[in-house]
Amino acid sequence: MKRLWRQSLPSRPELFDFRGVSMTHFFTDNWENVQNFKARPDDVLIATYPKAGTTWVSYILDLLYFGQTSPERQTSVPIYERVPFLELIVPKFVPDQVERLPTSPRLIKTHFPVQFVPKSFWEQNCKIIYVARNAKDNMVSYFHFDSMAMIEPDPGDWNNYFQRFMQGKVVTGSWYDHVNGWWKKKQTSPNVHYMFYEDLVEDTGREIDKLCSFLGLSPSEDERKRITGGVQFDKMKKNNMTNYSTHARMDFKTGSFMRKGRVGDWKNHFTVAQNEEFDEDYKKKMKDPTLQLRTDL
Repeated sequence: MKRLWRQSLPSRPELFDFRGVSMTHFFTDNWENVQNFKARPDDVLIATYPKAGTTWVSYILDLLYFGQTSPERQTSVPIYERVPFLELIVPKFVPDQVERLPTSPRLIKTHFPVQFVPKSFWEQNCKIIYVARNAKDNMVSYFHFDSMAMIEPDPGDWNNYFQRFMQGKVVTGSWYDHVNGWWKKKQTSPNVHYMFYEDLVEDTGREIDKLCSFLGLSPSEDERKRITGGVQFDKMKKNNMTNYSTHARMDFKTGSFMRKGRVGDWKNHFTVAQNEEFDEDYKKKMKDPTLQLRTDL
């Protein structure tokens, strides 16, 4: 099924403004169906800006819910099929992956800003997990991803990408709008659990405990340790079911889907001038003092 992607997709999509957010047609072609999506009360939605820990949290949740009951999934079904996108639609690929999920609960992921999430998720009081990553590392990771992901627009060179990221001219739009929009929603919705990528790196076990508390899960101590150990970056990078090596639209000659997974790698990319420019822009756009993201550990 995945091999059909190479035959049916253009090399690179074009970016365009969609309801005030930069998007490509892969994320908007199914807009009406997505907005009419019928969420179930036990659905769990993972929401992130691209390259902010989507696959990491997806894998953690899949292990928490199904690691014991469906161990065969871990070695036979790629994570992007176990936890499919809500909105992504690709020609000749299964357009209703979420509807076909055999699991209960259904684990679903999205890169949508909060205002694009179908209303049924709120009406059904679904649990929603948002993961935020500091903007500097997020930008670097997104740049490398766009270089090797053929469903993304061509990123151009680093200097150009640096400017476009700050302007929100990348798929799913402004990082600032995304993290702030979800943070604001979290203040009024007890069903939104807001996580930070840096906290996951710092103490994965602690953050898994918080997730379990939010979701009402009670894994045994042995299971908790097994999951915490199994989701470490180096292990996931070597795991063909989590590293996207089976995904036909990734150009692994250009880079890897899972690159470093570190906090502070931005220092290897930002020039002194870029860092100063970025910090000034950041101060203007991040005005909520309660939302603090760490750029180093």
